[in-house]
This record gives sequence, structure tokens and C-alpha cells, in this order.
Amino acid sequence: MKFQKLLIVAVLSAIAFTSCKDQKKEEQAEKEKMEMQRMEAEKEAEMKANEAKMEMESNSVAAKAMATPELSTLVSAMQSAELVEMMKTQAGPFTVFAPTNDAFAKVPKATLDKLMLPENKADLKKLLNYHIVNGKITYGQLMQSVKDNNGTYKFKTAEGAELTAMMSGKKVVLKDENGKTATITQVDIDASNGVIHIIDTVLMKKAVK
Repeated sequence: MKFQKLLIVAVLSAIAFTSCKDQKKEEQAEKEKMEMQRMEAEKEAEMKANEAKMEMESNSVAAKAMATPELSTLVSAMQSAELVEMMKTQAGPFTVFAPTNDAFAKVPKATLDKLMLPENKADLKKLLNYHIVNGKITYGQLMQSVKDNNGTYKFKTAEGAELTAMMSGKKVVLKDENGKTATITQVDIDASNGVIHIIDTVLMKKAVK
């Protein structure tokens, strides 16, 4: 009888031990499964983030400018001023008033050549930032702002200096701090991180004496 009891206890202990061992195996397998699922989810999220980043960069302000032949001088200037990466990777949004090659051709060659020199990168960057606004302004919004402000709308650029928008017939023109005007000739080139409006003249902020 005593032996029988001992046998029953031994069998029950063995069953309990096996059951406990099996439970630990199941728990370990479940942990490994969850860890694998977590790693797969992270990998998928990273892939989607990279795809979104590539999509954004391929449709960025910089990419759109590079794809426009008449803006090749502007693109070269942006590269010299190390602004391309910013206009390619930063979310912005930005509004860029982009001078054409013909607009840059109006600038005295000596002045332009001097600006393109490595030692004058800071001055070139200031010039380009005078054509960039933080925030997205569509052509329709710009026209409305001009109308809402009795025909002249002043706004700050990324350089911190002002431009003035006004109407000339049915087109919006921009006046710089020296009184020179540029006409917006092509509007609302939409980008993933902003918008480009093409202008026919390079704008210059007032020189500090």
C-alpha cells in the first residue's frame, strides 16, 4: 500500500514536472514568436519609412528644380551654397521664387562669378535665401493676400528681409528692397516639401552700408 502511494506520488510528480517543462517550452516558443513578429514589424516600418523618404526626396523642391532645364543656374548656385540637401531632405514646407537662367543672365557676370567663389558662399546663401519663404504660399493665396492688403503685400523671406507682392495687370510681381521687380511667370510647381514659382529677375536685398 505504501509502495502504491509512493508510486502514485512519483508518477504525479513526473507528470507535473513534464507539464511544467512543456509549459516553459511553450512560453519560450511564444516569446520567440513575439520577438520575431516585433523584429518583422520594425523591419517593415523601417522599409516603409525609407520608401516614404525616397518618395519625398524624389518629389522635393530640389528635385523639381533639377528637373527644370531653365533653372539649371539656380541649381548650380544652390549646390555652391550647400542648400540642395536642405531643399531635398527637410520637410519644410518652403516657397521658392526661382529665377530662371535668363534672370541670372541679367546679373553682371563679374558679380555672379564672384558670388560663386567658395569664399563667398555665405553671401550666395543670403541671396538665395532671399528667394525662399518658410511656409507654403500658393499663387492663389499670394493674389488674395495682395487684394486683402490694398494692393501691396509685404512678407519676410528665409533671409529675414522683406519682399513686396503687388499686381501688374493680371500677374503678381515681386519688388525687392532696392525697388527692382520680378514677374512670376510660372506658378504652383508643387513639390513634396513646398512649392516653386518661377520668376524672370533675380531679387536683391538692400545692401547694408
